[in-house]
Amino acid sequence: MRIALFTETFLPKVDGIVTRLKHTVEHLQRQGDEVVVFCPDGGLREYKGSRICGIPGFPLPLYPELKLAFPRPLIRAYLEEFKPDLIHVVNPAFLGVSGIYYSKVLNIPLVASYHTHLPKYLEHYGLGMFEGVLWELLKAMHNQAVINLCTSTAMQSELSEHGIERVEVWQRGVDTDLFRPELASSEMRSRLSQGHPEAPLLLYIGRLSAEKEIDRIKPVLEAIPGARLALVGDGPYREELEKHFAGTATHFVGYLAGADLAAAYASADVFVFPSRTETLGLVLLEAMAAGCPVVAANSGGIPDIVTNGVNGFMFDPADEQGAITATQRLFAAKTERELMRRSARLEAEKWGWAAATGQLQQFYQKVLLEASLPLAA
Repeated sequence: MRIALFTETFLPKVDGIVTRLKHTVEHLQRQGDEVVVFCPDGGLREYKGSRICGIPGFPLPLYPELKLAFPRPLIRAYLEEFKPDLIHVVNPAFLGVSGIYYSKVLNIPLVASYHTHLPKYLEHYGLGMFEGVLWELLKAMHNQAVINLCTSTAMQSELSEHGIERVEVWQRGVDTDLFRPELASSEMRSRLSQGHPEAPLLLYIGRLSAEKEIDRIKPVLEAIPGARLALVGDGPYREELEKHFAGTATHFVGYLAGADLAAAYASADVFVFPSRTETLGLVLLEAMAAGCPVVAANSGGIPDIVTNGVNGFMFDPADEQGAITATQRLFAAKTERELMRRSARLEAEKWGWAAATGQLQQFYQKVLLEASLPLAA
């Protein structure tokens, strides 16, 4: 198959969507498919054998890490040269609109996928009054597709309830070769804890942005005697968070990648994740693959990953004491924590990227088959 992938975000940006797309492109190319990626220009021209068509853009005012790239005539020239069998638009917003448009103009079957819960993000940026309008825009774009993919059963239900049609779940995936428990190290633990490896160590990895609700970790940190918190990642909310956590034992680590990132997961005692806007929560799977017990909000796609009391704890996001109680329980019962580490790893081992990409290929083949069938009289 020849696939034109349109995405609003790609390398060199670091987030869960880019992680999924990187592995997807790599596995598709490995299986003999050809992929061209249309994305805001980040300086790359190739990834794992896939051509990158970078479209000039500018930073999003509320989120400078994201670039807005709008449709341009050169996209049609790229598509006519590549001659894709199908177009896949990821989180269509700006650049994705051109993918939708050219799928109609050039009569190319369209697949769309939903990864970022944008309507719920609005309230964290003081724009909650536009949620209804955004749902209507999303519905108008997604319903152009032959199939719409999302990453959890919770999102499948919510998208369907808001009028988005033909929704299927694209299964989760995680790199279990990279993220594994044996990468735990005293050196990384000392680095994360700023020289206090004996202290209880809480960990958050991901974007430092308002919708992640990282500020809600502070009461948890303060409730665990002698605990320290490592925040790995960066983003537009970092300055606010530095003020919020001032005077606490919190270390803003910055970005980590590869073996360092995997070692960070494996070296912590608990991964705390308060976000209520997750369509999946890939970092939770990475933590679990590394054998790090998770404490996460019972919201969005998280219940598809975490089995409460087995491979982690979930808490009611409306209960301010929920995350505190769950984290205290983990530290109070060492045996239970060790059992949870093993169960977390076993759960993650079920979800390799090869299987997730194989399922995606089946969706693609289904779309191409439907496109080849004659129209009913």
